[in-house]
Amino acid sequence: MQSPRSRFELNRRQLGGLAGAMGVYLAMPGFVGSSLAQEAMDSAKIIKGKASGLIVHNEKLGVMETPLTLLRQHKHTPKEILFNRLHFPHEGEAAWYATTDAPDKPDWTITIDGLVARPRQVKLADLAAMEQVKRVSVIQCAGNGRSYYAAKEKVAGGQWKNGGMGNVEWEGVALRPFLEAQKLEVADTALWLTAGGWDQPATPEGSDFAKSYPIGAKALDNAILALKMNGEPIPAVHGGPVRLIIPGYYGNMNVKMLTTLLFEAAQSPSAYQSVGYRMPLTPVEPGQFGANDYTIYNSEPTYAHKIKSVIFSPLAEDNPKAGNVEITGVAFNDGEGPITRVEVSTDGGKSWVDATIETAESPWAWHHWSAKGKLASGTNMLMSRATDSLGRTQPLDGLVWWNPRGYLWNGADRVEITV
Repeated sequence: MQSPRSRFELNRRQLGGLAGAMGVYLAMPGFVGSSLAQEAMDSAKIIKGKASGLIVHNEKLGVMETPLTLLRQHKHTPKEILFNRLHFPHEGEAAWYATTDAPDKPDWTITIDGLVARPRQVKLADLAAMEQVKRVSVIQCAGNGRSYYAAKEKVAGGQWKNGGMGNVEWEGVALRPFLEAQKLEVADTALWLTAGGWDQPATPEGSDFAKSYPIGAKALDNAILALKMNGEPIPAVHGGPVRLIIPGYYGNMNVKMLTTLLFEAAQSPSAYQSVGYRMPLTPVEPGQFGANDYTIYNSEPTYAHKIKSVIFSPLAEDNPKAGNVEITGVAFNDGEGPITRVEVSTDGGKSWVDATIETAESPWAWHHWSAKGKLASGTNMLMSRATDSLGRTQPLDGLVWWNPRGYLWNGADRVEITV
């Protein structure tokens, strides 16, 4: 058995092979071929406890998103409809986490190791006995909105619209105070904290799931070892019994089924950190930068949420009538500064009005907004664009950030409605 310290260590040859395999894997289309087939697949039969009617992108990996008509109904997104994305098939030994039930894992432990003087293990019961804090934050797939990049060139993978997100209340132990209480005597050479999950690759050649964060990252000040989601033990499929939650970070950085915390001199060679879930440092064009061209030198991990807004109503399926209408939606970012403005248009950006923004539950939560508009007979293009206190705003054309894996879409939202 590999020790926790060596579990993610790979030689150059292995890493090269994994990089190629991950490039193919991360770009791999879903196992269904059309939107019609996706919507016809019963999500409730893929993951136990999930509601029917979710949009399935990949049955084998349990990839599914929430229709906005469901998502908009809840302040905190219920486990039954929250989007889902697994990285390995939920078969055999892994079948235990293909459910919204809480896992029965009383002996669960987290190993703290690496460049520390006294490695140790912490039990689930120990975590439960510690002071608990809450974080309300948006959890969002890095591929949320991927389908919109097709306007320039379609990229492979689940063709997410805007339903790969949810607004969730997490509860657990604050990370930094927890680590300080362990009195680990961390070496000066430790620059990275690497989190590893229980989920394992389908083949021995596969890469374990691990993510690394600079130890001094400000976002870690708000991170928690979460034990509860929306007031209940975290469902197995959403990372229970323990999930690392870093508010304001994309979902893949919030490691599910947490088993290890390693202090390391360099970021993990796990393919999910070193070549997968990364964004080019500069804008690229189709054919200029390929899905297998990512390195730690020309790209960066999908850490913090880009500022984003999403229109919740009216949607085309609401069949609105011509005339005055209230337009509603949500906006969010990485929590570094509040959302200060949401502009809304009903004529494709020719004219804009400012929306009224409600006070959010937390810096990382949905900022609900609403605006008055008017729909004309015929085709109407609704748009929304958010801006925060740091001056960051959504590009009107999200295609400026086209990338071969279709990550981090945050273009101004558009909803076409024919009245």
